[in-house]
Amino acid sequence: MDLSLFDLTGKVALVTGATHGLGMAMARGLGRAGATLVISGHSSGERISRAVEAYRAEDIEAYGYRFNVTDESEVQAAVSRIEAEVGPIDILVNNAGIIKRIPLLEMAVSEWDEVISTDLTGVFIMSKAVVPGMIHRGGGKIINICSMMSELGRNSVGAYAAAKGGLKMLTRNMATEWARHNVQVNGIGPGYFATSQTEPIRVDGHPFNEFIINRTPAGKWGDPDDLQGAAVFLASSASNFVTGQVIYVDGGILATIGKPHGEA
Repeated sequence: MDLSLFDLTGKVALVTGATHGLGMAMARGLGRAGATLVISGHSSGERISRAVEAYRAEDIEAYGYRFNVTDESEVQAAVSRIEAEVGPIDILVNNAGIIKRIPLLEMAVSEWDEVISTDLTGVFIMSKAVVPGMIHRGGGKIINICSMMSELGRNSVGAYAAAKGGLKMLTRNMATEWARHNVQVNGIGPGYFATSQTEPIRVDGHPFNEFIINRTPAGKWGDPDDLQGAAVFLASSASNFVTGQVIYVDGGILATIGKPHGEA
């Protein structure tokens, strides 16, 4: 097998929301495969700087930019600046997103709009700004970070599920429209992962911890680094005839209806 198919040397990868968590893990995988990283965030310049330093400490070439994915003028200006200062964007990972755990009947329209704007419309805005350059140069890769909520519902995350379900279909439509330009568009749907955000509930005896371990055929939470293989595959020439797909990295949750209570 030609392992050079997975080599990202010379490629520029823009990963939104890659200052921490799963976005940072996926970006690190792309960097380890040879890509030059451009990471973005919206919360603070300090957080972006710390993340860039962390990547560079691993000998990954990385740059940081602060902009809001829901602001089209900001995005267009940032993309122009990135391509002038770092280089043409070959890989776009639309990872930036938020979740609001509010039951639908208690959710304000403004809260609904914020989730949809960030998790769905932001992907449209980012892709619309980056894809013309990819088409002009003869191809590119887009990876949209979906969710198990692209397939399933869950109490109190209606807006998030609506956005991620929409993102699955947006991924397919982007693939349909841009495949003829050699732009492949796919998604990654993470399951439940061991991150700093989930640390307080990943303790023996916590009901949700027990639920996840029992519900996941692999019998454990995922390690964020488990996402790197899928990210590198979808960003590389190894996936040149793969488009419109969502790869669920979930330890098998979506493959099964689950097991009855008390079953070994």
